Amino acid sequence: MQIEISARKRTLQGKGASRRLRGSGKVPGVIYGGENPAEAIELDHNGLYHQLKLEAFHASILSMDVEGQKEPVLLRDIQMHPFKLQVLHVDFQRVDRNKKVHMKVPLHFINGEISPGVKLSSGIVSHVLTELDVSCLPKDLPEFISVDLIDLAAGNTVHLSDLKLPEGVEVPALAKGDDLPVATIIIPRAVAAEEAAAVVAAGEIPTTVQKKEGVAKEGEKKDAGKKK
Repeated sequence: MQIEISARKRTLQGKGASRRLRGSGKVPGVIYGGENPAEAIELDHNGLYHQLKLEAFHASILSMDVEGQKEPVLLRDIQMHPFKLQVLHVDFQRVDRNKKVHMKVPLHFINGEISPGVKLSSGIVSHVLTELDVSCLPKDLPEFISVDLIDLAAGNTVHLSDLKLPEGVEVPALAKGDDLPVATIIIPRAVAAEEAAAVVAAGEIPTTVQKKEGVAKEGEKKDAGKKK
């Protein structure tokens, strides 16, 4: 489902105009890119703020409606107030459906709780990456990429080359030869210490052979004492 966003053209510009706009519950923004010149717009703050909470809003082709004129865009930049829950400015980029786009897509990790490293070794999944820079045509842009951890054992790592990418999606980092780690399973120090202590304790328990050898040596000592 494509997400739609509505905006109006913004005629007044400058710091003073933007300040007054924010005071009236609006957000100044701009649409740039493509063959058309950059266009100043204004959006409803509350509507935009709630849409920004959607993960898909940050990694999908959006349908921008500016006073009845619709065009596909990507969210490119957001400026937030340092301490208020207020959007100060937002940038959108026009999309050419015949040209590849570069976009950061979120990673969704699945089956971590039943992986061998967690279930058998009491490990913890460490997410090295939470999003991935991809390149593809707009029609192939995924909302997210799944990372299946079902076979991941303790101490092992999932790399970029292990991911199952959707058709038509490329990872620029791999093209450069950077097979970066995505996730790994680590063993907490407390668990590692307990396991080490258990190994030491197990080593101190005498085996059947050790018991027999101990009995034999004790018998030899008694025999030697009688001869004296």
